[in-house]
Amino acid sequence: MTREASKTELTADDIVRIKQSTLIGLNRDARQLPLNSASIRAQFNGQYLSTFKGRGMEFDESRPYQPGDDIRSMDWKVTARTGKAHSKVFREERERPVLLWVDYRQPMFFGTQQHFKSVLAAKISALLAWSTAHHGDRLGGLIFSESSHIELRPSRGKSASLHFIKQLAQHTAWDNSLNTHEHSKSAADALARLQRVNKPGSLIFLISDFRNMDDLSWSQISRLNHHSDIILISIHDPLEQQLPPAGNYKISNGETELNLNTYNKKQRKEYQNRFLNQQLELQNTCRKQGMHYLSVSTIDDVLPTLQQKLGISPIAGKNRVRRK
Repeated sequence: MTREASKTELTADDIVRIKQSTLIGLNRDARQLPLNSASIRAQFNGQYLSTFKGRGMEFDESRPYQPGDDIRSMDWKVTARTGKAHSKVFREERERPVLLWVDYRQPMFFGTQQHFKSVLAAKISALLAWSTAHHGDRLGGLIFSESSHIELRPSRGKSASLHFIKQLAQHTAWDNSLNTHEHSKSAADALARLQRVNKPGSLIFLISDFRNMDDLSWSQISRLNHHSDIILISIHDPLEQQLPPAGNYKISNGETELNLNTYNKKQRKEYQNRFLNQQLELQNTCRKQGMHYLSVSTIDDVLPTLQQKLGISPIAGKNRVRRK
């Protein structure tokens, strides 16, 4: 189903659009999705990528040089002033920025089972937003469509999560028509804006179906990845993965109808291969750049899927994270 086909389904909350109350209600579930360890892992073809780069480091103080100190940590100004070798001491930032880049472009407003991809993106984002608040980190990011970007500077606490969730549920993309704007904003525009709120050591979730991503977009992602940890959460619908069994199907966007003939086995196979190749390309890009990749379908149970693919155990201790 498409967004236009569902305009009369005003009661179809959490299917074609998301209710703010639903996202608020994910607060309790988010306690089972802790983001409090640098060893959270993302699966890739049965193996695990490298651990996170970790939080940023803040300068704490200078102290006299001790054998074994890294020469790169020398405090040359203090050394010159006192005439004695001093080293800089750093401490881990207590609050790590977590940035959510949420795609509300037109292809995300599609779904054939359970709900639209955009609804799934909103639920994933809300779980991550609440998890960030529970751990005491700062939450920020960008929610964008072809016509509107909402930029949220990182801030801490429950109020930050509630504000982010409000923007997820009330974004104009839920109501805008599907007409393409001549000067529509692209993923590259949204990534450029994200770079302005990013700082080294951030944990960045890119939540999208990653359609219509040009070379500039991937170049910007690569730059973000230099000093931050990036997790790509690729969202898809089962119909995008493969066509339905052989038969004739009537499909509509709410204005026009056409018949879909899936009797041709070769065409069904080619269709499936296009999807698999797209996903493989995403995986290879992540592997080459040391980023983390997750694939989530609209038919998946979102919380256990994220737990499993992030390598998080929901039962050990107080929601501890499995370590290597």
